[in-house]
Amino acid sequence: MSASSQGRLLRLLAHNLSSPSASFLVPLLLRSRLPSPSAPILAFPLRRSFAASSSSPSQMPRRGKQTARWREKQRPVAAVTDATGPASPTSEDASSSITCGIGGLSLADNFEARSPPRALDVSQMPNRGPASSHPQVMWKPKSYVTASAPLAAPDEVDVTSSVAASCKGTASSGNTLAKLFKGPLGADFNVDNNSFSLAQVRATFYPKFENEKTDQEIRMRMIEMVSHGQAILEASLKHSGSLFMYAGHEGGAYAKNSFGNIYTAVGVFVLSRMFVEAWGKEAGKMQAQFNKFLEENRICISMELVTAVLGDHGQRPIDDYVVVTAVTELGHGKPKFYSTPDLIAFCRKWRLPTNQVWLFSTRKSATSFFAAYDALCEEGTATPVCKALDEVADISVPGSKDHIKVQGEILEGLVARMVNCDSLKHMENVLKDFPPSSLDGVGLDMGPTLREVCAANRSDEKQQVRALLQSAGTSMCPDYADWFGIGDSGVHSRQADRSVVSKFLQAHPTDYATMKLQEMIRLIKQRHFPAAFKCYCNFHKIDSSASDNIHYKMVIHIHSDSVFRRYQQEMRRNRGLWPLYRVFHYYVSFEFLCFFLGFFVDVNLFKVTKERAAELSKEGDSFLKSVNGNANSSSLMNESLADEDENLMIKLKFLTYKIRTFLIRNGLSILFKDGPSAYKTYYLRQMKIWGTSAGKQRELSKMLDEWAVFIRRKYGNKQLSSSIYLSEAEPFLEQYARRSPQNQVLVGAAGNLINTENLLAIIEAGRDEEGDLHQEVDETPSRPTASVMDSVPKDEGLIVFFPGIPGCAKSALCKEILNNPDGLGDQRPVHSLMGDLIKGRYWQKVADERKKRPYAITLADKNAPNEDVWRQIEDMCRTTKASAIPVIPESEGTDSNPFSLDALAVFIFRVLQRVNHPGNLDKASPNAGYVLLMFYHLYDGKDRREFESELYERFGSVVKMPLLKPDRKPLPDSVKDILNEGINLYRLHTNRHGRLEPAKGSYAKEWSRWEKRLREILFGNADHLNAIQVPFDFAVKRVLEQLKDVAKGGFKTPESEKRKFGNIVFAAVTLPVEEIKSVLDKVASTDSKAKAFIEGKNLSNSLMKAHVTLAHKRSHGVTSVASYGVFLKQNVPVDLTALLFSDKLAALEVQLGSIDSEKIDSKNEWPHATLWTAPGTPPKEANTLSHLVAQGKATRIDIKPPITVSGVVDFF
Repeated sequence: MSASSQGRLLRLLAHNLSSPSASFLVPLLLRSRLPSPSAPILAFPLRRSFAASSSSPSQMPRRGKQTARWREKQRPVAAVTDATGPASPTSEDASSSITCGIGGLSLADNFEARSPPRALDVSQMPNRGPASSHPQVMWKPKSYVTASAPLAAPDEVDVTSSVAASCKGTASSGNTLAKLFKGPLGADFNVDNNSFSLAQVRATFYPKFENEKTDQEIRMRMIEMVSHGQAILEASLKHSGSLFMYAGHEGGAYAKNSFGNIYTAVGVFVLSRMFVEAWGKEAGKMQAQFNKFLEENRICISMELVTAVLGDHGQRPIDDYVVVTAVTELGHGKPKFYSTPDLIAFCRKWRLPTNQVWLFSTRKSATSFFAAYDALCEEGTATPVCKALDEVADISVPGSKDHIKVQGEILEGLVARMVNCDSLKHMENVLKDFPPSSLDGVGLDMGPTLREVCAANRSDEKQQVRALLQSAGTSMCPDYADWFGIGDSGVHSRQADRSVVSKFLQAHPTDYATMKLQEMIRLIKQRHFPAAFKCYCNFHKIDSSASDNIHYKMVIHIHSDSVFRRYQQEMRRNRGLWPLYRVFHYYVSFEFLCFFLGFFVDVNLFKVTKERAAELSKEGDSFLKSVNGNANSSSLMNESLADEDENLMIKLKFLTYKIRTFLIRNGLSILFKDGPSAYKTYYLRQMKIWGTSAGKQRELSKMLDEWAVFIRRKYGNKQLSSSIYLSEAEPFLEQYARRSPQNQVLVGAAGNLINTENLLAIIEAGRDEEGDLHQEVDETPSRPTASVMDSVPKDEGLIVFFPGIPGCAKSALCKEILNNPDGLGDQRPVHSLMGDLIKGRYWQKVADERKKRPYAITLADKNAPNEDVWRQIEDMCRTTKASAIPVIPESEGTDSNPFSLDALAVFIFRVLQRVNHPGNLDKASPNAGYVLLMFYHLYDGKDRREFESELYERFGSVVKMPLLKPDRKPLPDSVKDILNEGINLYRLHTNRHGRLEPAKGSYAKEWSRWEKRLREILFGNADHLNAIQVPFDFAVKRVLEQLKDVAKGGFKTPESEKRKFGNIVFAAVTLPVEEIKSVLDKVASTDSKAKAFIEGKNLSNSLMKAHVTLAHKRSHGVTSVASYGVFLKQNVPVDLTALLFSDKLAALEVQLGSIDSEKIDSKNEWPHATLWTAPGTPPKEANTLSHLVAQGKATRIDIKPPITVSGVVDFF
């Protein structure tokens, strides 16, 4: 039925509903939401594209014109800051109303959604009073809020007020239907003292914590905790798939940051198939019981969804499956995550797939775990990794899905975290009480596979989703509302009025969970964290909706990972804050669904009479206290660990996976857009960040350069889709691996390509055996950055550039450098290119000049604020054989910006003092403040440490230009306030208008007033702003000193905060070379043969290093090497007992001592330290010296008494 036909039908219905005799039309038109298998394909396409980015309802296009007016907020009952991140309007007040059009019109039946358990009996309230006509409004000093008129949608049917009025006297379903399409959902709900909200968590995954410690610090802390018996280290496999959460067929199915799409449909299908495989003919009954169990107990299970139809990861899986990674009890308080033993017991009860898990309860096993990873990180695949961990772990729990059999050999990584000390005993009991169950469905005909269903329904994405849900069966999915909305017309979750967020924050919380959610959202808004809040109709609650009882789903998108780190800082200040969960579904009476990078919440907003409101307030106070107390004591939470340690986690990925995903797949856009040169810069930088060994970098550079030529030649300028990149990459890698064993080790595994083009979901060696004497050449392929000691060779050029903000004095600094008689201390010419004087593409002009004068020092006098510019500079460095040095203003920064407000104030103050500036950014510019804020926000989302670390990683060094005095007085409040007001205004402006000039936007008058007051306040505080700056001469002197140090090699880059782990080959005891030489001198003085040999081979001068090999991973295995991790960096006594030599070999016989009363033994049959080998003789031949002595082919000279030296256990 067309949209116009549906409109006519609804108008006819509205006209006839005024007559009681026509009431039969309502049940006739309210058809079941569950279509039959033969139902036709939906007439109206979904207004979303199921792309690889996990699209969600929040991505539905908005239609119509948007108008806005300004007004200052009034003071609320509880002050709330309404400002969001860049993707959504920043504020909503209680009277704002913005709505979106809908793609089609649908008539639905009376769907009686199960009401979840509630803390207070708010569902049985016959005495609800009418909505107040005076809504609460919110006020915040120096902030703004928009109020928009409803949007008219092209496809929306105009349901007049007479329709709604005529529906009031009919059944509740008719009332709901008319109200649903009446206008902006929630716009007419006015908040007053009788308004309450109820929020209920629906689905959640573990909180996302950004580790502020380095990887090395995390490892050390984990080992320390295990050593002191404070916790146990747990490791599990990281299957390469997508996050999928399931809370029952009414609770909902959710992806990482979306719902109601192809990802969740695939998840439901695969989960249902797991039940059939496990339970056989009983699957339908068990699915129904499982759904009922989840809903009655408010449980959500999180899974890794691994399929071949949702786009390529590191390897196309052999089979499609899920593995349960978390089970969460949602209840009414803080979500409670099952411990791993409880998770395994839960899964074995329901026969759900579990992951492979290892526990390490001693210092030796924990250190061996990390050592085993380091030995395998650059070449590990599933088989050797699992074998090694099985050997070093205290408990190994096999997964019910064998990674090797269902996914393949390419292993993404391991996840290590700290768990309770009782986990070991608990796990032993669970394994005893819950043995693995048999799979009753093996051998049964389970119907079409996921790949067959997708292949048979490729013409339309809706049909593909529908086919998957129908194949899952009604026991698993009896309702399609989350995918198709209500009825057969395909209406999906309609956007609600934006004001519902503010109304939710103002309404009284009904329970503890609601209060904590309000607290969380309020903080996100007050701190201006980049986030978007969008609300949608909850179709499961249509029948219980009324004008004073509305239900919504809310989607909260966090736009930057930095938010999680900043939120953690807030949690340290406020210990009562809930964590920022990655996936969290709430149920609020204003019923929403919340996503915190997966945070799902149902919300219900409702009204009661004044009398009932007073009763609820009293009941609520005592209830919140009791729930708060109960929420703080959980048998399932890891209360024995401190908060920081409880969330201590580290992800350990393998190079064989990263080659495919990071270097090949993620590099496709750079390769096809910017060319092979930019691609080379990209992959070299990635390997540098990872700390990839020099040998692997050389091997990978050769392979990736060949890949770039191959794929560009085949595809030309048409980019290969990243979702099917393995169709080309896997055959290439297979062919490359066949050339040599070394290539096979580099690639890891190749050759089992599974073709998916027709079944995709519609979306968008060099070292010798022992390695004793062959020194690792610390050499990487040519790259655009300097080495650890950042010297600039005289035959190379130098680019000095400025990641700063206008007013940072870069032009004045460039003039001083040009006028300096000595330049940078060498003979290379120095020239400057001022951005304000160059027309056209500035950085292309710099590149052209660099090609003309490749050995010159180029001062790039233009702000370089983003990664696109930095990438161009890297490319220039590579193509013109140059190094680059960023010069940045020295500043403390904020928690979300590398520049402090003090620095911003100084920059603006300097700009406003300019006269006749070449770039027209001076005191005559009417929008100078706006321009400075625009540059300031280009750095938003990175604190100072992140900003500097990225520059170090890219360019190897950073020069800091002094700006502010360290002992300065605090910035005056008036200056802080005007800057914060401008920041708030800038966010509002860009949220609505993007990069539109401020004079042309809705906030033109506000910008004009702010610019005027900004000048008044800054010039009124001129004495302070001048006093806090360091003298310019001092700043120039310090910058020149640092630049000269870099030019001559005297400036050393700080050590990277990330330890360069990787590719452990052997464990050994390093010996002090000078003491070894002294021993040789003593032996030579007492034996003429020894003297002749030592002097003839010049060992006193040629011996540069010595060690005793303990174990080699090629000869003795990974676990043998890893077992020495517990002794890493510890001293061990070494007795030197004899000198053995032949015409080709020389070595010292040794006896190793003990560390902490534990004897250190070498895995070699004859412990020794190799001193010399003749050219062409491999060092491993030194192992034969003792046998050569017995055969009379070598000489042995005993050292009596043995000389003891101190060695150090280390990995190489």
